Amino acid sequence: MNLISPHEDPTMTERVNNFPPLPKFLRIKPCFYQNIDEEIPQPHTQIVHKVYKLWILYSITLCVNLVSCIAWVAGGGSAVNFGLGLLWLVLFSPCSYACWFRPVYKAFRADSSFNFMAFFFIFFLQCVLALIQTLGINNWGACGWIATVMFFSTNVGSAVVMLFSALLFTVDTVLMGLVLIKIHRLYRGGGGSLQHAQEEWSTGMWKSAPVREAGINAIVETGPSLPQYPASVPSYPENRPW
Repeated sequence: MNLISPHEDPTMTERVNNFPPLPKFLRIKPCFYQNIDEEIPQPHTQIVHKVYKLWILYSITLCVNLVSCIAWVAGGGSAVNFGLGLLWLVLFSPCSYACWFRPVYKAFRADSSFNFMAFFFIFFLQCVLALIQTLGINNWGACGWIATVMFFSTNVGSAVVMLFSALLFTVDTVLMGLVLIKIHRLYRGGGGSLQHAQEEWSTGMWKSAPVREAGINAIVETGPSLPQYPASVPSYPENRPW
């Protein structure tokens, strides 16, 4: 299926939002269009795929944490932890996608310094939150190390279940730190800076989509293949195993 600008040929099929994938019988429709292999320049598809998988892992961790909170309450812990664990799952799963994955997706898609800066700021806060969840402070709704180790003296069975959550939060925190460092190096290596982000904000370029339209036009001309991105996209250092 070719993707075209609606101004060129209204008879052709337009690009349709496809994320999150929802059953067709629901009245709620997907909010975003996501196609990493199509929209992201080829040298950077790997890093964007990794960030997407990291978001999935964090969402899975929040699900496991909710199960751990149930075991925590069943073993004699406070019910506040279950309530907060449920809140973190419902709140942070969609918000983390919208607040830090989408900015980095748009940043690599359109060489947007503004979106890179938004990603760095929000993702740093995410790293701090993941570290707090890894620690496992009582009555925070996160089964981290402090809560898990201390609960072994109360209920061993519940503590063993809580241990899975602590391990996953640890993995998330480490990977998030690596991702933050990796993308910052790519951005700085490509000549990006805070000044560029400020210029985009002052000129309003951050909310325009010239790169996206150029990619759509390229697909129309060449058929269903990867779009040709403009020469303005910087040459970031190549991805290496990390």
